[in-house]
Amino acid sequence: MCLLEARGLSKIYTAGSRNIPVLKNVFIQIQPGEFVALQGKSGSGKTTLLSLMAGLDKPSDGRVIFDGEDITDWSEDRLAPFRNRMMGFVFQSFYLVPSLTALENIMFPAELNRDRQARRKAEKLLQQVGLGDRADNLPHQLSGGEKQRIAICRAVINRPRLIFADEPTGNLDTENSRIVLDILIQMQQDQGAALILVTHSSFIAGQANRVIVLKDGVVSQ
Repeated sequence: MCLLEARGLSKIYTAGSRNIPVLKNVFIQIQPGEFVALQGKSGSGKTTLLSLMAGLDKPSDGRVIFDGEDITDWSEDRLAPFRNRMMGFVFQSFYLVPSLTALENIMFPAELNRDRQARRKAEKLLQQVGLGDRADNLPHQLSGGEKQRIAICRAVINRPRLIFADEPTGNLDTENSRIVLDILIQMQQDQGAALILVTHSSFIAGQANRVIVLKDGVVSQ
């Protein structure tokens, strides 16, 4: 059984009296443990598709099936804890909580799960990404590459089945991009999670098991 399935996903936004189609009848299957790169020009619908598959937005048409369960119509109250357990998220802009230390940012999803091992797991992850000495630093005291390593640790602390990454190296220089990508792929493989990664980079896409290209809201290959 596939892990995630998009069945005929469409999304139309309304601007005044105009309907703007962003996605049109998209069918995708993601297998357990698979690394899929999602490519396409700006405005092709990549981030919208990611948001629909993660249950962060509702499609205008179509269904989202996660591990055999149709989650399309679930309420946010039901989706939020499900996402926290089953999915991890890494964004271009990090989205760390400014008032929490590096360690506390990583612990946060595990604490929402009432995991008594949250601190131990977070400390272990910090060591794995080479930031054991940064546990007590606040986000503003970290470089961009360090922030993204913290964000990856936060994304994987609950051992999710699926990791969504939206341009995770977009704000980083070449060296930090390489480090962050290596860490993300290593974490994904270590945990056996699937990874869906939006990228403009042909090099990053070349690391994936499969590349899906969106063009004007439809899958072109």
